[in-house]
Amino acid sequence: MSSISLRLPESLHKQARELAAREDISINQLIATALAEKMAALLTDEYLAARAARGGRKKFEHVLRKVRARRHPPVAGDELE
Repeated sequence: MSSISLRLPESLHKQARELAAREDISINQLIATALAEKMAALLTDEYLAARAARGGRKKFEHVLRKVRARRHPPVAGDELE
């Protein structure tokens, strides 16, 4: 595990200290968890953008043809036309 020196405004530090105490965890754990959650959100956005860039109308229609071939009607409102 590594350590960093972090400068926080006093008001934010106070709120973090109070929240950590209320949750019965250390401030370090609170900050590590908050950072992990933020990173997950940002990385998920990047992941979804990369996946979307790989897609296209042709691939989408190819998948739809497979579903039609199995004779599963679309859910009402999901029809192409």
